[in-house]
Amino acid sequence: MTAGGGRRARPQGGGFELAVWYLMRLTGLALFVLALSHFIITHVLYDPAHQTAEWILTERWANVAVRTVDWLMLAAVTFHAFMGVRTIIGDYARGGLRTFLTMLIYLGAFVLFAMGTFALVSVPNVLPR
Repeated sequence: MTAGGGRRARPQGGGFELAVWYLMRLTGLALFVLALSHFIITHVLYDPAHQTAEWILTERWANVAVRTVDWLMLAAVTFHAFMGVRTIIGDYARGGLRTFLTMLIYLGAFVLFAMGTFALVSVPNVLPR
């Protein structure tokens, strides 16, 4: 069921669906702030022509706060994107196919989130020279 303007109506009652409904709105707002900040930092404050893999390791990811913000963006993107796809699957698939596709996207979200977290955590903390 949708509300006016094409928006999805807030689920009645409580539970998992209401939590997802609220988290979709919170992650949407967080993504707006985080992605806009990321764009301003990488394309306005620093010259993209000078940004190399070495620059990312020695300048950008040497700061734990930057890695934390990047991880928060990864978490928000993963949750928001895959819960959005889950909503679409819930609207258009039924029965066993719906269950299979939902489990498949949960697995995909977990794998991508784990890979992104591993990349952020495993890169050595290199200080600038």
